[in-house]
Amino acid sequence: MMTQMFEDMKIKVKKAQPAIVFPEGGDQRIVEAAIRLAEEKVVKPILVGEQGQFNDKVKELEKAGQLELRHPDHDAGFEELVQKLVERRKGKTSDEQARQWLQDENYYGTMLVYTGQADGLVSGAAHSTADTVRPALQIIKTKPGVKKTSGAFIMVKGDEQLVFADCAINIAPDSNDLAETAVESANTAKAFGIEPRVAMLSFSTKGSAKDPAADKVIEATKLVKEKAPELLVDGEFQFDAAYVPEVAAKKAPDSPLKGQANVFVFPSLEAGNISYKMVQRLGGYDAVGPILQGLNQPVNDLSRGCSTEDVYNLALITAMQSIAD
Repeated sequence: MMTQMFEDMKIKVKKAQPAIVFPEGGDQRIVEAAIRLAEEKVVKPILVGEQGQFNDKVKELEKAGQLELRHPDHDAGFEELVQKLVERRKGKTSDEQARQWLQDENYYGTMLVYTGQADGLVSGAAHSTADTVRPALQIIKTKPGVKKTSGAFIMVKGDEQLVFADCAINIAPDSNDLAETAVESANTAKAFGIEPRVAMLSFSTKGSAKDPAADKVIEATKLVKEKAPELLVDGEFQFDAAYVPEVAAKKAPDSPLKGQANVFVFPSLEAGNISYKMVQRLGGYDAVGPILQGLNQPVNDLSRGCSTEDVYNLALITAMQSIAD
């Protein structure tokens, strides 16, 4: 069942009907989600793949103009994409290498976004995160002032929405990385109607443990306050002190968060990745993402264990990012 957050998102996105490219047109989950999106006229899906691999329903929707089928071998503008890729790479990529890259569906799809032929990209059902992220970093690149992208999940259960980051990209972030992730995660929350209350997580709460790993989070918290003084952020926190008001009253009575955080920044990738999967599997939350933060244009990564519903929801999020930008 779709939560209210996604229902509201759907209404907003439907007014613009942005084009979202799905490089993995050969994956049945992708096709099923694209058919639903096209039939509901929420977004205009662009499926990358050979005509022969698509079913009659997809071809009917293509004829009706509700979705588009693309493939690099049959793209009349392929050579123009080659030249634009070479220009974007500023001498780091030759014409020959650019042609090879554009035979890869993720590079091809990313160039459709970069050149404005699509408004966002969703991939990862059949590819690793690296395969999805690499073309985005090389072509779309990060926003001014953002050094690294990060991966956030929106964790949804009933009317509750939480943001977890970084759960997908940076293995061992330093204090600057954590601060950047915190600011971008707050921006992600705002984009989806969540008023951010950011907790910087650790195994320590307000000096309860002394270790360089905790010091890193303390320093990151200071940096966030300098970067975004208007942001409600505090740390370092153990999760219970950030999330449970009764625990916060004992462990961090002076914190402005008061145990009501809804954006959680993890101190390492292993902590974030393990935590989101535990909350998803044991806590019964839907995990939507990872949403790639800090890019100039929206590119998002699916888990290879995703469902059709996951594809649909991440497409909505990507579309929402495109109209918010």
